Amino acid sequence: MSCADEYFAHEMSDNLIQITPQLKDRLKKAKYGVYNHSAVELCHWTKKSFANEGSCYKHKFYGISTHRCMEMTPSAMNCENRCIYCWRPAEFYDTLQMPEELVDEPDAIVHNLLEERRKLIMGYYGNSKNDKTKLDESLLPAHYAISLSGEPTMYPKLPQLVKYLRTLAATKSIFLVTNGQEPDMLRRLVKEDALPTQVYLSTNASNKKMFSQINRPRHKDAWERWLDSLRLLSEMNTRTVLRMTIIRGYNSDDNFIEEFAGLMAQGNPHFIELKSYMHVGMSTQRLEKGDMLEMHEVRHFADELVLRMPAFGVMDESEISRIVVLQNKNRHVDRWIREYLD
Repeated sequence: MSCADEYFAHEMSDNLIQITPQLKDRLKKAKYGVYNHSAVELCHWTKKSFANEGSCYKHKFYGISTHRCMEMTPSAMNCENRCIYCWRPAEFYDTLQMPEELVDEPDAIVHNLLEERRKLIMGYYGNSKNDKTKLDESLLPAHYAISLSGEPTMYPKLPQLVKYLRTLAATKSIFLVTNGQEPDMLRRLVKEDALPTQVYLSTNASNKKMFSQINRPRHKDAWERWLDSLRLLSEMNTRTVLRMTIIRGYNSDDNFIEEFAGLMAQGNPHFIELKSYMHVGMSTQRLEKGDMLEMHEVRHFADELVLRMPAFGVMDESEISRIVVLQNKNRHVDRWIREYLD
């Protein structure tokens, strides 16, 4: 039996979609909490925050409290792309279908993932260096990052999920990360008044050929789908971010900066995050350590982009994460998510 056969990512029963027991065991060993087709994880920075050893760049840039951030996904093993830089197990993503009648309801996903997350957190109480107050607070998330693994816009009840998260008393903000392959779902979020606090669009290619090389899409019209999503971002009545993963030899060359500037201007986002590829997880089987950029190279890319996009200026950076964030001066919003900080 091949690896792909053994770990075929989903089983479809008459009632629901489930990750197979074999792959679920692998995910649990990697410290994921899994519920049917959804998953949750304590990220590196959440664990560091428990011990007061640092916070993630979302805290530095936007004011999000790291220990009260829950990173989750309703589509753990579903994605339309097989991105070369992805540190998740993209090789096991198996289907482009999530039939509405076979998926869990949003409240079931949230309550079960909260319980899975609680189980993950319990183990940190035994370490005396961890801050017990933070651990207690972390059990009741205030921020939800709908990303983690797979493509969340494939989940057919995403608008209901966002709306449900809003009803929870502790919720202060919701972030959504998308690869842009489901523009119709983005339209639904707008139409159904279900836009999250901040929408990220992964922006790693400046032309169709580069898009194919980096994102390795399954849809034949993937580039057109992404362009559609980019245009939608320019009209969304919520905070928007273009997030670029820069990979040496793929999209890092200065010759592409002019092209990126023209493309990004179409999306007219509130922020642009420029981040070096990081040689971690499953991506180490596809790329080399040398494909990461040094911080000075990320700064150079940011400076060159700003020269071509006068509406943007450098807002902040995180050297440890090798990331620079630009802010749109013409479509200005307060960088701090005030409803979170109050």
